Amino acid sequence: MANEDKTIAIAGAGSIGCYAGACLALAGRQVVLLARPRIDEALRKAGLRVTDLAGRDRLIKADALSVAADPARGLSEADVILVTVKSGATQDMAGLIAAHARPDAVVVSLQNGVDNADRLRAWLAGRLVLAGMVPFNVVQSPDGELPLRMHRASDGKVIIEDGPAGLVELLDVAGLAVETHGDMKAVLWGKLLLNLNNALVALSGLPLAAQLADRRWRLILAGQIDEALAALKASGIEPARIAGLRPALLPKVLRLPDWLFKLVARRMLAIDPEARSSMWDDLQRGRPTEIGDLQGAVLGLAEKTGTPALLVKRVAALVREAEQEKRGSPGLMPEAITSGLRSG
Repeated sequence: MANEDKTIAIAGAGSIGCYAGACLALAGRQVVLLARPRIDEALRKAGLRVTDLAGRDRLIKADALSVAADPARGLSEADVILVTVKSGATQDMAGLIAAHARPDAVVVSLQNGVDNADRLRAWLAGRLVLAGMVPFNVVQSPDGELPLRMHRASDGKVIIEDGPAGLVELLDVAGLAVETHGDMKAVLWGKLLLNLNNALVALSGLPLAAQLADRRWRLILAGQIDEALAALKASGIEPARIAGLRPALLPKVLRLPDWLFKLVARRMLAIDPEARSSMWDDLQRGRPTEIGDLQGAVLGLAEKTGTPALLVKRVAALVREAEQEKRGSPGLMPEAITSGLRSG
């Protein structure tokens, strides 16, 4: 797949989609951002600014961006489609791709959870769909700030399934390192173990770095990972190493005293001090979260294997309660989770 004259559609220009699309466009790739009205308006007014932990601060002016609110225009000429919508919107996006994209377009799922690529394959029969994983957080600037800014708040390489020759070279650009992996199921489960913390950030309202620096919260994350690992082992699934540690070691490291954790887990703590999780952002905006595709995936596996997952179930219930209340993050303390578990 030669880079020249290839068009990349970003199917869901939210935080991850805008960041990836901007990096690709800045590297000279032809990119079309399929955006909702709020993002579409902001991009057309003032362009898109992308920053990262490495100190890059780059701006694409509005007249240099190709933005489409119309799915037909955004998808019809694409050679590669990067699906970056939330898990709950996967089926809708599959319908748009089926209706408007060329049959030979390569579809790559860059979404949370472990099942989205399989869902896309089911709804896009006969098309080439590849699984992918984005390891880093992207923080979006507050509403009203122009130009719209997407800040990559942590590090890591995007991992995608082996695909057509040249695909990695097309996508691997400055600020968006991309590589392939032979076992994407293991990669996605490895990422999901870390994503179990998204809910804790959402429930606490704390920035990710501050939350991870507090052992009381890390104990809850460690307990969730223990439950997930038990369900995975019973299913014969071995998750891949994502954060530099073997998955089996994650709960042990998370349970270390704060001072020792800061020494051992420097890579895990290499994150912007203001970064939070996308689930926190969903609660703040009154949107459905991805709890069903994160904790829900563990609960589904635990039910099939008959392994206990009481802590994961408790965390999921609290997030769903916050979703229904639509008051943003409930700002819970760790004891509100653990005490509720004991009383339940």
